[in-house]
Amino acid sequence: MFTLITTIVSFLAGGVPKIIDYFQSKKDQKHELEVLAAQTDRDLKMAQAGYLAQYRTEEIKLESTKVDADKEERLALYQHDIEIGRGASRWVINMRAMVRPSITYGLFLLLCFVDGFGFWYAFHTGVPFHDAMDLVWDKDTQTIWASVVSFWFGTQAFKSK
Repeated sequence: MFTLITTIVSFLAGGVPKIIDYFQSKKDQKHELEVLAAQTDRDLKMAQAGYLAQYRTEEIKLESTKVDADKEERLALYQHDIEIGRGASRWVINMRAMVRPSITYGLFLLLCFVDGFGFWYAFHTGVPFHDAMDLVWDKDTQTIWASVVSFWFGTQAFKSK
């Protein structure tokens, strides 16, 4: 039962950023509605005054400015990543990217080694398979492994949406 609960909690923990993004998005949408209402009011006033063509030109310039700002922000982020890796060897840069996968692979290999050695030892000492299975794949091992796998795939599932 504990394994099931930790599996569910670990899977859902990968979705916490999406939940936070949802509330941020809701706040942003409220703000956008307020801005849209103000823009609509301004559009009506400009249309009444005959400045609709000028308004459209300014709107295009504003969109262009937003695109340029987004581009500059992305370039700054890329530059920051480059600066962090500057002076480091390619090996260090690659290892920095492999932290989370390495931990997962390490836990999996440790699990395989411990289980394999446990079964080998049980086989050579005459322990019945059922008893060996209960000792090697106990509740604690199930809980830890379920948490790692659920968090990993839960994070991936929430990222793809």
